[in-house]
Amino acid sequence: MSDIKLLAGNSNRALAESIAAYLGLPLTKCQVRRFADMEVFVEIQENVRGLDTFIIQSTSYPANDHLMELLIMTDALRRASARRITAVVPYFGYARQDRKPAPRAPISAKLVANLITRAGVDRVLTVDLHAGQIQGFFDIPTDNLFGAPVMVRDIKERLDLNNVMVVSPDVGGVVRARALAKRIDAPLAIVDKRRERAGESEVMNIIGDVEGKSCILVDDIVDSGGTLCNAAEALLAKGAKEVRAYITHGVLSGGAVARISSSKLKELVVTDSIQPTEAVRVASNIRVVSIAPLMGEAIGRTAKEESVSSLFD
Repeated sequence: MSDIKLLAGNSNRALAESIAAYLGLPLTKCQVRRFADMEVFVEIQENVRGLDTFIIQSTSYPANDHLMELLIMTDALRRASARRITAVVPYFGYARQDRKPAPRAPISAKLVANLITRAGVDRVLTVDLHAGQIQGFFDIPTDNLFGAPVMVRDIKERLDLNNVMVVSPDVGGVVRARALAKRIDAPLAIVDKRRERAGESEVMNIIGDVEGKSCILVDDIVDSGGTLCNAAEALLAKGAKEVRAYITHGVLSGGAVARISSSKLKELVVTDSIQPTEAVRVASNIRVVSIAPLMGEAIGRTAKEESVSSLFD
């Protein structure tokens, strides 16, 4: 592991430090700061010539700032003659703009993929992409890791699996929910909802018998929290015993934390792919689990040219 260099941007320093601790490596000395006019300045303060480098940087809020940090750090490493540059992006921002929903609309996820590739990244490691096909937006090797093993371990430690039902909060998330349900040998239900406009959802129907069950809502992103809260109310109205949610990326923008804290959700569990805010840390029914061991193992295997997919067998 002596030829590996781990670098961290400002998006999620705590996760980067946890990954470094898992691998038993120090974070490379690197200055990532702003000029007075908020331009990003990067200086790599250690030799990286001929080394295998990994930039740990989620493109979370503020997405544009953190994306620019990633691009400029990549350019700095490329000009410093790093042998290989891997962008470790636990949360890939712009992933929800993966298609044209209307005429003359952009496909921003593809644009961001192009920016990262053209900056000089050789490989991408990310977690639970909003849409699997985004892997194809990159013209470089891209590993889409799954947060499911972390969630499954937590569920098995805390819940009675004999009375658990996994629930997809919408039809589009059925594949993800079914995969987790299979891992814990639990039945599956689906919330059929209709979204009238962006940021708003209306629960229409529950597909499956949830009466008396401990329901687990599974999704990749929680943003405003409206869908989760509505789904929890609908499940409880259909006789569910309690409702929890396991979500990979806790975007939790605006008043999401307050909305979830006052909702009927017994608990929301998110990973630290996005650095938790103080509001998240003090919320009574929001808990954070770490994906640092998962990311660390994937980085180690990538460096050794070993299988990453076998992590999920």
